[in-house]
Amino acid sequence: MSAPAVPVTPPSAPRFPFSAVVGHDDLRLALLLNAVHPGVGGVLVRGEKGTAKSTAVRALAALLPDLVVVTGCRFGCDPDVPDPACPDGPHTTGSARATRPARLVELPVGATEDRLIGSLDLEKALSEGTRAYQPGLLADAHRGVLYVDEVNLLHDHLVDLLLDAAAMGRAHVERDGVSISHAARFLLVGTMNPEEGELRPQLLDRFGLTVEVRASREVDTRVEVMRRRIAFEDDPAGFADHWADAEAETAQRLVEARARVADVVVDDRELRRIASVCASFDVDGMRADLVITRAAAAHAAWRGADAVTEDDVRVAARLALPHRRRRDPFDEPGIDESDLDDALRDAADQLDDDPEPDPEPPEGGKPEDGDPEADAGEPDPGTDATPPGPQKPRNDASNGPSGTADDASGPLGTPPEPATDGPAEPDARPDGEPGPGEDGDPRPGGDGDGRAVTLGAASRLRPSTARRFQVPGLGAGAPGRRSRARTDTGRVVRPSDAATTRAADLHVPATVLAAAPHQRARGRSGPGLLLARDDLRRAEREGREGNLVLFVVDASGSMAARRRMEAVSGAVLGLLRDAYQRRDKVGLVTFRARTAELALPPTSSVPTAQARLARLRTGGRTPLAEGLLKARTVLATERLRDPRRRPLLVLLTDGRATVPARPGGDPVADARRAAALLGADGTHTVVVDCESGHVRLGLAGPLAAAAGGTVVTLDELSADGVGDVVRAARSGPDGTGRAA
Repeated sequence: MSAPAVPVTPPSAPRFPFSAVVGHDDLRLALLLNAVHPGVGGVLVRGEKGTAKSTAVRALAALLPDLVVVTGCRFGCDPDVPDPACPDGPHTTGSARATRPARLVELPVGATEDRLIGSLDLEKALSEGTRAYQPGLLADAHRGVLYVDEVNLLHDHLVDLLLDAAAMGRAHVERDGVSISHAARFLLVGTMNPEEGELRPQLLDRFGLTVEVRASREVDTRVEVMRRRIAFEDDPAGFADHWADAEAETAQRLVEARARVADVVVDDRELRRIASVCASFDVDGMRADLVITRAAAAHAAWRGADAVTEDDVRVAARLALPHRRRRDPFDEPGIDESDLDDALRDAADQLDDDPEPDPEPPEGGKPEDGDPEADAGEPDPGTDATPPGPQKPRNDASNGPSGTADDASGPLGTPPEPATDGPAEPDARPDGEPGPGEDGDPRPGGDGDGRAVTLGAASRLRPSTARRFQVPGLGAGAPGRRSRARTDTGRVVRPSDAATTRAADLHVPATVLAAAPHQRARGRSGPGLLLARDDLRRAEREGREGNLVLFVVDASGSMAARRRMEAVSGAVLGLLRDAYQRRDKVGLVTFRARTAELALPPTSSVPTAQARLARLRTGGRTPLAEGLLKARTVLATERLRDPRRRPLLVLLTDGRATVPARPGGDPVADARRAAALLGADGTHTVVVDCESGHVRLGLAGPLAAAAGGTVVTLDELSADGVGDVVRAARSGPDGTGRAA
């Protein structure tokens, strides 16, 4: 006889009701579909700040039914179906049980690996000599909701661990002498602001569904948002009571859909429709097909149907495909619904015109368990082809989208070619001098209003890895892949006597060596080792950090007249891809005419930098000193915001200067003095010499020397992957030297 359930008091602070969220129909639907069928694989919510992303996620947790758990189990085991490998087990069927609400566990951006998956309990190991395991947030989130706000700012290795656990339904811990596996099935929800950086396409694919959230531009909708929010803040309990009936109705509908989803039929016709749509969008791997199948079944269960229809497939595809079309860092995620309608129409035509039998299972084996086409029969060749019998999707939380499909890692795509609003720049004169007007100004004798530069052939190529410029020395910034740094996750390089608070930080051999000489004095008479706090040694680790890469681009007439801005843009494009891969922040300063401007404040959104570069205007004089001083001001501001992130300045110029920093000054001398100030600040500078032509003045070298940095040429970049872009941009798409 099972023990009676012990009720757990629910949280007293009311949450904003899920039913009271204004608009955001896709967001609410995506969350509910995952709550109905955990195998959908989670939701990634992309949107601008202040759009109720977190409010909706927290409100969903209150709708989930209460859980029955084994009393005292730190892993939330179901007493009726306990985890046989539970570290707190084994649990018997008659174990004492308790009821508690489903948990909403929030993973902070600054969380460590120990906090996420758990680790050795260092205090018990040292004081009691026992190898005890301290569970992490994955254990707390089992059978609940795991919410990661700003998931794009989470360290990559933590995102990998998180998504692996969500896909397999289990967390595996192999560290610090601990070998443990426990159940970890949860509804994963991540939110992000794209302006603060993107997730890698490989990680995007691991989320089942994605939703774009934007604030409504309708006045009535915005007014209603304000009314409800103010009413909630004035009287949270009263507001919750007002929406209690709607919340209860939604919660009951969710319970019924969960019970129904295992019996929803997805027949062969709908499976073929799903496969056709995924093939038409050219998505990588099979994960999209499986996610759409499960999401369509969940949608059918949510609306109370027993079988999936084309409408269910359309809804599921609209939520599952947008982020899977993004292959290049500069590709914008999203889907055109007219394209989806066309794909569904084509799929319907294929189903009506050319139905095909299902392939037979491989010889010597049977279909993989959970395969949507398992048990599908083959029609008799002598009769009309009829669809095989219906197939039910497997409703298994551990059978997530990553459990059956290989990781998708498609090749880099090509960014869209930006439009140009003006004619190509005039060719350079044979002697390499600027065209008409002072310093190449398109209008004689003036600064001009500039021309938009086009990336031309550069935007249609796929450059390989660019040359890695790095900051000298050893930093301690945010984890990345550029410069050497002290990190918490890198390789161990040496022990130190600094304070140790985590098991992962303990340098065991050095600790033993420090304690060994004192054992007789401490009275040790038997086996074992007597440790004192002074014996503990910390493992100093070294890895890579991300830097702030500030591009300073000469957009003056001396560059544009020689038709080099397309080559320069191609080089920056390759370096931007490199910055994306190495998890850097990037900024863009341009200078032309008589001033310098911050075209892009430092950001983690590299696609935004590419978009700003495509709109770069050129022409006018060359205020090189002003550009360097502007860069110095930007770096000083960023140093106050994030003192640990070291800067790398990449200056693309031919070294010419025609505008002094002060009236009556020497433009070239002023530029070198400004470069020397950057060197005095400790900024590592790389000067990319863009000078070309028969007559070269060689001004970039002294400029780099004044900054204490290095100088490279556009041609030297060719050996490291950017050169294909540079050469194509110089020659034009047809190799004739004409601009695109």
